[in-house]
Amino acid sequence: MCMKRTNLVLDENILEQTLRLSQKKTYSEAVTIAMKEFIRVNEFSKIFEFQGTGIWSGDLSEMRKDVKVVKGKKKSK
Repeated sequence: MCMKRTNLVLDENILEQTLRLSQKKTYSEAVTIAMKEFIRVNEFSKIFEFQGTGIWSGDLSEMRKDVKVVKGKKKSK
């Protein structure tokens, strides 16, 4: 993995909250996970560009027939 050292000016409150929520030990780890999540969300949002294009053909109902449904156990009180 290629690493880059840089100096950033970051909002201290946002950085601390990111560190706490990510449960990472260092600022670098917290910022890296936040950037990866930003990329993931933006890449995922691109899927809507294909809506209605007909790029995929198939029968979703037919595909779902071979999927086993696992029901959760009821919690007892």
